[in-house]
Amino acid sequence: MSERKTTDDLLEGLDASQHTAAVTVDGPVRIIAGAGAGKTRTITHRIAYACACQAWDPSRTLAVTFSVKAAGELRSRLTKLGVSEEVTAATFHSAALHQLRRVWADITDAYFPQVAEDLRPFMARAFQRVTGLDDPDPIQLRDLLDEVNWTKVSLIAPEEYSRVCAATHRNPPAALETSKMADVIEAFETEKTAHGAIDFNDILLMTCHVLEEFEEAAQKIRQQVGWLTVDEYQDVSPLQHRLMELWLNKQSSVCVVGDPAQTIYSFAGASSYYLLDFDHEFAPVSADIQLNTDYRSTPQVVSYANRILSASPERADYLKLSSPKEDGPRVNCMRYPSDMDEAQGVVRRIERLLSRGAQPGQCAILTRINAQQKIMCTALKQAGIHYRVRTDNGWQRSISAAELSQLDSTELIATLRGEGEGLVTVSTIHAAKGLEFNHVFLVGCSEGLLPFGSPQSGAALEEERRLMYVAVTRASESLHISFADRKDGTGGGQRSPSRFV
Repeated sequence: MSERKTTDDLLEGLDASQHTAAVTVDGPVRIIAGAGAGKTRTITHRIAYACACQAWDPSRTLAVTFSVKAAGELRSRLTKLGVSEEVTAATFHSAALHQLRRVWADITDAYFPQVAEDLRPFMARAFQRVTGLDDPDPIQLRDLLDEVNWTKVSLIAPEEYSRVCAATHRNPPAALETSKMADVIEAFETEKTAHGAIDFNDILLMTCHVLEEFEEAAQKIRQQVGWLTVDEYQDVSPLQHRLMELWLNKQSSVCVVGDPAQTIYSFAGASSYYLLDFDHEFAPVSADIQLNTDYRSTPQVVSYANRILSASPERADYLKLSSPKEDGPRVNCMRYPSDMDEAQGVVRRIERLLSRGAQPGQCAILTRINAQQKIMCTALKQAGIHYRVRTDNGWQRSISAAELSQLDSTELIATLRGEGEGLVTVSTIHAAKGLEFNHVFLVGCSEGLLPFGSPQSGAALEEERRLMYVAVTRASESLHISFADRKDGTGGGQRSPSRFV
């Protein structure tokens, strides 16, 4: 552990807004933190300050976030600030899993169920049993599992599924009728139960059930949650919000941090509603703070990001960022005849950056969908540039359930550092959220790709606008935007530039 710091040390270097957040250690606190505004720095210094001045008991302090990598970063920074290892920094799922295991023997004699790594066999059997059809193809199987996850995080029971779909005009996957999909959901749960298995969202549902129905076990869990910090609060689902409510049990020692402009997981049940409504739900709040200084990106990148959001009908909910950095290169937008021309053009630009001293790990190519990545990887390979790929698959977790429950903080930090420094990153925008790169190449910026499907005004278009904003704000020094007129040079329809460009 690092040398213990004084309270003055822990406040040093914070700007005025960050300082206010750090010293407001009592009551409900909301922090709206824009891209690059020092969100993680602020909340870790706040936790460290509260523990150092003995306002908080480290053993009852819990900070939750959405990814293993983010949890590891929280733990790493807290350690450097001299915070006791008793403070828990974890994902929602790992925190709930540890809580469940801690009280399991108090509520039942049954074995603890296995957290299944591969849910496809259960879904395939459920689908066959309900429909009498052959195995669903891999894409259908993925879509069916995604639909089950959506119902769980949205707190929609199988018997309510048809009604919700009718009210929201939602179409079930695999061309199923809503009643059939509800039956598939029930059959899927039956299959898992028969094999003593649960999935990741069952961890949260079961923890909620224990907190609601088992008073002594609930008290044992709540003893460990005296002060709660929730990172990336704009991505909270109804299920996670319910768990948070039950953890707090009407207490107000909670701080939430997020950015409505970075809500890009609505398709999976995330909602910025809870972040935007926090000041009403937890009124009166002790502090309502905005961090709108982007210390990451140049004024040119920040200006471009602001312009994207300024056209939104929801712009009143979004921060307008400013940058204290020196001017950088202008944001350039390139038009190419074909996808291959675009890929080769992007690689030539990366080669020029590398020849001027940039490192491969400082460069990223961002795509809207996984399918765009192959041609980019081919061009990089032909140029002899090493790369790594980050796809949308498994965006909710990047580590197995067994590893999640067994990995200690030191091992976790070690697995997340030094990673990919000598490789150009080829990533979807979703998978790049939370990351930053010196040089970002945002490709495929044409109608139909970004925004995907060219949606009309409404929720789908706003999600795409926020996705574009997230992509742009990954860049710290230079941002290169491009699109191709056609898929290849031999034909196909003429593309038009994205309305966001």
